[in-house]
Amino acid sequence: MCGITGWIDWTSDLTMQSATLEQMTETLAPRGPDASGTWITTHCALGHRRLSVIDPEHGAQPMVRMRGEQPYIIVYNGELYNAPELRRELESRGTRFTTSCDTEVLLQAYMEWGMDCLDRLNGIFAFAVWDNVREQLFLARDRLGVKPLFYSTVGGKFLFGSEPKALLAHPDCPPEIGAEGLAELFVIGPARTPGQGVYKQIAELRPGRCMMVDRNGARVRTYWQLESRPHPDDVEQTAKRVGELLADTVERQLVSDVPVCTLLSGGLDSSALTTLAVRYYSRTGQGAVHTYSVDYADNDKHFRSNAFQPNADAVWIKRMHQHLGTVHHPVEFDTPELVDSLSAAVAARDLPGMADIDGSLYLFCREIKKGATVAVSGEAADELFGGYPWFHREEALNADTFPWALASPMRAELLSPDLASWVKPLDYIGDRYTDAVKEVPHLDGETPQQRRMRIMSYLNITRFMPTLLDRKDRMSMAVGLEVRVPFCDHRLVEYVWNIPWAIKTAGDREKGILRKALRGVLPSDVLTRKKSPYPKTHNPNYLGAVRGRLQEVLDNPASPLLPLVNVAKIRELLQADQSSPLPWFGQLMSGPQLFAYLLQMNEWLGTHRVYVR
Repeated sequence: MCGITGWIDWTSDLTMQSATLEQMTETLAPRGPDASGTWITTHCALGHRRLSVIDPEHGAQPMVRMRGEQPYIIVYNGELYNAPELRRELESRGTRFTTSCDTEVLLQAYMEWGMDCLDRLNGIFAFAVWDNVREQLFLARDRLGVKPLFYSTVGGKFLFGSEPKALLAHPDCPPEIGAEGLAELFVIGPARTPGQGVYKQIAELRPGRCMMVDRNGARVRTYWQLESRPHPDDVEQTAKRVGELLADTVERQLVSDVPVCTLLSGGLDSSALTTLAVRYYSRTGQGAVHTYSVDYADNDKHFRSNAFQPNADAVWIKRMHQHLGTVHHPVEFDTPELVDSLSAAVAARDLPGMADIDGSLYLFCREIKKGATVAVSGEAADELFGGYPWFHREEALNADTFPWALASPMRAELLSPDLASWVKPLDYIGDRYTDAVKEVPHLDGETPQQRRMRIMSYLNITRFMPTLLDRKDRMSMAVGLEVRVPFCDHRLVEYVWNIPWAIKTAGDREKGILRKALRGVLPSDVLTRKKSPYPKTHNPNYLGAVRGRLQEVLDNPASPLLPLVNVAKIRELLQADQSSPLPWFGQLMSGPQLFAYLLQMNEWLGTHRVYVR
């Protein structure tokens, strides 16, 4: 995993602007702590920071390869899990390789097949290839958007980077935000609209898209999207196929020349991935698997079950790591470091995010990095298989909005009256929901219930899942840790997308078909455990700390947050009883998390010197 950046300018000699390229590249140093490289010619500048995972001694980037007299140059962030097969195919067509890294495989694949190479790739990636003879820059992002890629066409230039910070380091790309960006942060959140870069001058290349940039401009093309087809398999056949696909993708993603571990919560998804990893390591003689878990000081005293977190993880983590014989590393954080991590999370995202959920993940990844370079994690299973409570609640299924945005009218009250009249938050979220529903590919003959469940699945895969993938990428790469997500294998996603809801909920259980696929893999009690999300702190000291800090922000007339929010409403919330969750951010954010989010907003506006206009 790495960080990539660069820009195209047809009107200037970029060889005179190497200092700017170095600045842009250096912003991505946490993503790639092992090496740095740049390549620059008259109209194209490319920068790269490397985290070495495969063939650490070789594979430096930007990488240059020749086809006759024609040079191609690549900067690449990601992993190809079918690199060995692609390599053999290319060798059979006469390609000679000088490294064993997948960067060279990807570049040679593009040189051989052009943009059609994307149909052959199994992996997570964001990359750019410069054709020096044709003067064309080709960029692409993986099908599910595991790896990020942002771009800007500001000032007649084309800029790109793994994170907004790389683009913001260019003098022509100021940190401006307008009405749409504010709506994304205050109302749509946490699930940002695909393609929205939030900053006024920055867009995001959507998952499954590629683009060509030349003297005629920038053109975006969709090379992959969800397609609805009849599902021919019965329940048993479906469970068997799900199990086969999951086992194959886990084994592909365990390949590495550096230490690999798994994140273990004791839940269905992480326990399955860890069990498959242990079996693979045992079969290949690679020794014990290392596992990591996260918790918070005194959570055992203060935990209260709810619909989204029905039970605590600790007993289940112990159950699984003892059952599998892994080398387990429990990680625990206390309130002061969790509060302090809010700033680090903003710096990693370049935006306010999911408050302590982001910050704790940043701290967790920082600890994991001390013992491993690659981790395997269970993101995307709930979106694919229907694990969240909102898949099973009538008020969410029948609402004319995103299921995580049921409280958006109350959230809109957090905005200052002037800002609300400019942003028009409820109109904005209504339009974005309508846009999303229009994208859904339906099958002829669907019943109203089947149609509704397909819409719910689509919203989760294309809107909510990218939020968690973005969070995992940004927090992990901020400390130089690569996290792989097997449930995002596009073959698995394509197959599960078309499983009818009645089969997905086999046994009348959420994620029933996944549980059925994992029979014989997991102990029966773990197999039937209810969904419990990434843990958060329940310590009242955390509430006291963020409430106190937010009070200081409101009392400081120079705080950049104040012109944007309804100060009286927030003061009212600060004084309210916090013994039960507030509905202000729906089912995803309690009162303490709302206060922490506003702290992140204030931090971001100040440290990034954001212009609102």
